Amino acid sequence: MEETRKKYFTKHVGEYPAEFEFMGRKYVKVEDLRYGTNPNQTAAYFRPADAEWLVLGDMHILKTGKSGLSETNLEDMHHALGIVKYFDAPACVVMKHLNPSGAAVRVGEETLKQVYIKARDGDPVAAFGSVAAFNRPVDLDTADEIMTTIVEGVVAPDYEDGVLERFHDNKKYGKNKDIRVIKVSNLDKLPRFTGDTGPDYKEVKVLLDGSIVLADPYLSSVRSARDFTPAYADHPKKGKVEIKRAPTPQEAADLLFTWYVNFNVRSNGVIVGKNGVVMAAGTGQQDRVSAVRQAIGKVSEKYVGPETLQGAVLASDAFFPAVDSIEECVKAGITAIVQPGGSVMDYECVQLCNEHDIAMVFTGERCFSHH
Repeated sequence: MEETRKKYFTKHVGEYPAEFEFMGRKYVKVEDLRYGTNPNQTAAYFRPADAEWLVLGDMHILKTGKSGLSETNLEDMHHALGIVKYFDAPACVVMKHLNPSGAAVRVGEETLKQVYIKARDGDPVAAFGSVAAFNRPVDLDTADEIMTTIVEGVVAPDYEDGVLERFHDNKKYGKNKDIRVIKVSNLDKLPRFTGDTGPDYKEVKVLLDGSIVLADPYLSSVRSARDFTPAYADHPKKGKVEIKRAPTPQEAADLLFTWYVNFNVRSNGVIVGKNGVVMAAGTGQQDRVSAVRQAIGKVSEKYVGPETLQGAVLASDAFFPAVDSIEECVKAGITAIVQPGGSVMDYECVQLCNEHDIAMVFTGERCFSHH
């Protein structure tokens, strides 16, 4: 047992160069990581040498544990920050295995602590050993709440006076003594929407034989709920059908919130949310209705917050190929849906929504994530 623990808690340094060039750009090593995805994989972390500004590439590790960061820590921070960057209001994402176990944005006059609790309680079991990301400086009350459970790491733009002392209080919070605390800058400079300027880079995926796929990073055309299109369909035989009910203001806000969260959910991805909180995420399913059923089922199985499914909204990262997903929403009490549109079954889906007074909007864009 002790030998196994050493494998997890010991840094495994590989043979990585101090710098390299890729697509004409120089990269320099930030550090050797504790390990890659698993303890038997070595890894190193590099940043572009010529960047005017960076976020994770110029992070400040204010507290570290277990011999430093692993690749999994960095990837969770990457995906979590990729969500919170979309919100102007205070937001928190609790990330676990590259998917949000919970996420929340401030509604009304909620404190950052309340936002964090909403995010954590989306799935408190999965939140064990998670990374919590914020788009605001972490305050004392929030830090105290974070330290009541086991958290792998916290990443935020800053930390108020006294917060680091809380994170180092091993006498009071001994079970969470290995929490990592990371400060990042320039989160507000990251591009979010189509046409935004930002770092000039391509996403890189290396295949099993060393072949490489280069791709543009994902940017959305949906800047606000005003960019949603009321659902409709033109059927070659049945004619045109339009959605009858528009979302309420709160439904529209929740539809936008859940749509943004879905950008970093592994497809097939579905988010169920209400009043600025993710109640559950359906992730990594091979068919859409299974993702819908998974998300709805997780609300009763894992969500411990005060919201109920009645009046909740649902975001789907791709269109519905059948009405079965809408039928599941009807049974659950979901009252508003956001999805890309464009399915041959749009007519039937809109009809079914109209029969049950469900509001549905289209984005005109898909947000698959195959991470």
